[in-house]
Amino acid sequence: MANQYIFFAQALADRFIAGAGALGVAGRTRADPIEGVVVDLPDGLADDLLDALEEQYDLLMEEQRELIDAQGEDDESVVMGVTVTLPDGASCLVSLPAPLGRRLVEHFSTDEIHALVAAVAASVLDPSDAPLCCRN
Repeated sequence: MANQYIFFAQALADRFIAGAGALGVAGRTRADPIEGVVVDLPDGLADDLLDALEEQYDLLMEEQRELIDAQGEDDESVVMGVTVTLPDGASCLVSLPAPLGRRLVEHFSTDEIHALVAAVAASVLDPSDAPLCCRN
């Protein structure tokens, strides 16, 4: 599965594709079934490339947040997408409702949001009935 990044403005997705291309990474865009545009990049990229892409994505997410804020707080059709690498190595895109996404962005860094969503995904994929004090 490809590395996926979601945008709600085509212009931001185009800028991300251009930035990835400048790093030698070819990508493609497709419409998200809910809303926006998903950028797919290949799997197996080197860590330094992934870091550079995440840095670009973080900057564009700031711009995207500003665009969402400019639309007003009552636009419930907007969602936030978080790309998560699952324990088996596959990646997927988790969509979050706009109010929750805004609160997360206000209080957590992008790395913390990714870690939170990844922890939830891992827990869902491997549930445990053990008491919290006995879990890893």
